[in-house]
Amino acid sequence: MNPWIFLIIAGISEIGWAISLKFSEGFTNVLMSITTVIIMVLSLFFLSLALKYIPIGTAYAVWTAIGAVGVAIIGMVFLGETKSMIRIFCIMLVIGGIVGLKISG
Repeated sequence: MNPWIFLIIAGISEIGWAISLKFSEGFTNVLMSITTVIIMVLSLFFLSLALKYIPIGTAYAVWTAIGAVGVAIIGMVFLGETKSMIRIFCIMLVIGGIVGLKISG
């Protein structure tokens, strides 16, 4: 399988555990706490598969960027976080960085 697919799955899992962490309420909600840990492990597992073929600097930057952008968008769309033009512009800068890392080899 393409290592970039593993990296994308890892990044999506990064989004999942960050969101579930919010709903774990400081690890007081047992179900969401368990969900958070499981998704964290999945995220690291898929990141480790991607790291067999993608340089660590690129993979880590893309992994964290997917997580940061995804959580920011979910926060704005579903959790009532501020939707300002500067925030959206900064998210676009991060996405541009991900694309740049991908096409730079």
